[in-house]
Amino acid sequence: MSTDNQGPVWEVFIQTKAGKPYRHVGAVHAYDKEMAMENARDLYTRRSEGTAIWLVKAEDIVASQPEDMGAFFEPSNDKPYRHPTFYVMPEGAKHI
Repeated sequence: MSTDNQGPVWEVFIQTKAGKPYRHVGAVHAYDKEMAMENARDLYTRRSEGTAIWLVKAEDIVASQPEDMGAFFEPSNDKPYRHPTFYVMPEGAKHI
């Protein structure tokens, strides 16, 4: 039996500069969002590595499973119009 009393796990995403995408940098334990934000700030941006932080409780993340890959992604394979090779490029079109 575990006696872990550090609080729930929060996944941390950092934006390095305004307009750039957020990237996952790790996780922190915290009992509430304020504590999670402070812990993430102290741990992942102490050297000015980021300009913004996103947090999400790990228990709230929903993900597909590798064993479901075939059945989950297969429906998109029967829609060839989603692939650019389906279209004929008009003559003279540039940068498309």
